[in-house]
Formats: sequence, C-alpha cells, structure tokens
Amino acid sequence: MITDIFVNLMVKDLPKSIKFFEGLGFNFNKQFSDETAAALILGDHIYAMLLTENKMKQFTGNKTLIDPHSHIENILAVGVESKEAVDEMVDKAIELGAKAFRTPDDYGFMYSRSIEDLDGHVWEVLWMDPKHVE
Repeated sequence: MITDIFVNLMVKDLPKSIKFFEGLGFNFNKQFSDETAAALILGDHIYAMLLTENKMKQFTGNKTLIDPHSHIENILAVGVESKEAVDEMVDKAIELGAKAFRTPDDYGFMYSRSIEDLDGHVWEVLWMDPKHVE
C-alpha cells in the first residue's frame, strides 16, 4: 500500500518557486528541503518536490530533461472544496505570475481551471460535486 506520494518537478529558480507557492498559501516540509530541493506540502502525505535542474539530473540517468514551457510532461490535477476555491486559487496564481492555460470547464457537477506555474508545469484546479460522485 502506498503511504505517500512525491511528485518531482524541475524548477529554474527554487527561491522564486518557493515564494510563488507560499503566496498561494502552501507550506514546505523543511525536513525534505535544502538549497537544491523543496518539499511542497499539497496535503496529508502528498508532496511536490521542487528540484533544481542539477538535482533533477541526479534522478533521470541519461534521459533528456524537457522544457515544460514548450512540452507537456504531465498535468497535475488538484481538487478543492468549491467552485469559488477554484477561482480563488487560480486568480491568486495568475496574480503571482502564473499563466492561464485553458479556458475554464464547467459541467455543472465539475468545474476546473488550468494554469502554467512559473516553470511551465500545468496545474488543473478542480471542484467536483460530491453528490454527483455518490
């Protein structure tokens, strides 16, 4: 059984990325952070490891690192508690330097908006009506 998840993301300017995510209200686990990596706490046992390019290369062997500004490596979808929380987080991210990625999707029971963070990683912030899931 999996107990934790650590998603590894390469960043160009670690202090700038830390400031961006702190501006969104997130915290970091100092136990797993240093000058080459920062453990962004997304939830209980859910982390995004923000890694400098050199640190990321330690884990990738001979594979080529991509530029997330020009290539999609993945889409990180995170759920929040309401439609208003989606708008609040995405609007704040844009205010802090992120770029809108797509137009919002509103299916009534599900609402989402997507952004590119400072390093080009795509984040989709979504709300889904829990009654629809039942």
